[in-house]
Amino acid sequence: MLMLRKDQYLLAGSVCLFIAALWWSLPHPIVPLILPLLPLAILVVLALPFQVVLMFVIFSFFRLHEVFPPLYSLKIPLLLSLASLAALGWHIGISGKIRLWWRKELTYISIFFLLVFIGVIMASNRPVALAYFQGVYWKIALMTFSLAWLTRSEKDFSFASVTITVAGGIVGVTALYNKASGIGLVEETRVTIGRALGSVLGDPNDLALVLMFPAAFALSLALTPGIGRFPRLLGMLSVPLLFFAVIATQSRGGLLGILAVFAVFIYRRMQNKLLFILLSAVGAVLIYALAGISDRASGGSSEAGLDASAKGRLYAWEAAYKMALENPFTGVGLDNFYANYFYYSPHWDGLNHAVHSTWFGVLAETGFLGLFSFITLIVVLFKTASNNISALSKLTSAPGYMLACAQAVYAGLLGTIVSGTFLTQGFTWPIYIQAALIIALARQIDSQKAKT
Repeated sequence: MLMLRKDQYLLAGSVCLFIAALWWSLPHPIVPLILPLLPLAILVVLALPFQVVLMFVIFSFFRLHEVFPPLYSLKIPLLLSLASLAALGWHIGISGKIRLWWRKELTYISIFFLLVFIGVIMASNRPVALAYFQGVYWKIALMTFSLAWLTRSEKDFSFASVTITVAGGIVGVTALYNKASGIGLVEETRVTIGRALGSVLGDPNDLALVLMFPAAFALSLALTPGIGRFPRLLGMLSVPLLFFAVIATQSRGGLLGILAVFAVFIYRRMQNKLLFILLSAVGAVLIYALAGISDRASGGSSEAGLDASAKGRLYAWEAAYKMALENPFTGVGLDNFYANYFYYSPHWDGLNHAVHSTWFGVLAETGFLGLFSFITLIVVLFKTASNNISALSKLTSAPGYMLACAQAVYAGLLGTIVSGTFLTQGFTWPIYIQAALIIALARQIDSQKAKT
């Protein structure tokens, strides 16, 4: 006689109730065709919680459903978010296969999340803050913890590194195609994706951020030994693709970020540090010229003195500082900088503007307390990422994918810090994905040390 465990009985009962409810509420002819596949889909979701959560993060950050417009109506991010929540709830609350643990890094990130939440409650325009929190930020917060807890083996780090590189390559190919075809160009030269759909990638600066993030993983796959031919080939093909795609955005923040990513890998492999500094300076000048930033309609060489782009940033940063002065403990609230620009800017040209700085964005929207917490978090993460590389490098048989992932998140975090001068990413995915993987790596390294 076949005996089932308690959680299996619960799963079978839940599936039956869900099917009955679906048929009762939606008696559509297509439902009977979908229902036979539903149990299989549920089994896949429960069997692969890490992959499901990571794919939700990938679609949410890389906006693949906007890169390929036919996917847009399928609501893939929504379906993946529901699947992720179901898998997490099942394995944490019922099956017990996911065991929660804690590290000091999670304490620092929790403090920052708490300050952001308090800022939402105290926001000058609460509906705007709540809309961004409910639509985006709570998912980022939840998935940060979920990725940290679910990434538990070398296979998981391998899957994450390869998937992030592939997703970045897809966006990079699309960006270069749009550039060559003249699709969605801003200021006649700067490439975008999905601008007609109102996509986040319709802003060249945001697109540069999305392209810069996987560049660190591609470089790490290309340069780390012991990970297999296919991943190394994938990395080698993706590096130039992502590099030239960032160039096509003509984003100064993106260029600074990808230069920092390249610099990390070159610095660790070059013995002569003076030569490294010289080559870095020459490389920066060449890349600036290659990107054609001097030809930009805004921020180009045709503008005398401080260009309009630079002036706009200085005005925005001054407005951010004034917002924090008036609201030192909570800021103006999540996603509220744009709505408050008119009241705090020293210069009004008839339009509100974005802050275009991670640091000033966090300062304006969470206050001085939030900025201090955010900087502390970044320092702690950077130290942990550095320790991860050192610990893995000392192992005689260090897992290749773990080392590759450790180097990627270290370089990516540095790129984030550098590009944060011009790119607004304090409340978007990259920092939190990197944080989750850094923490997961540290946990895994500690577990390996405990076994030896």
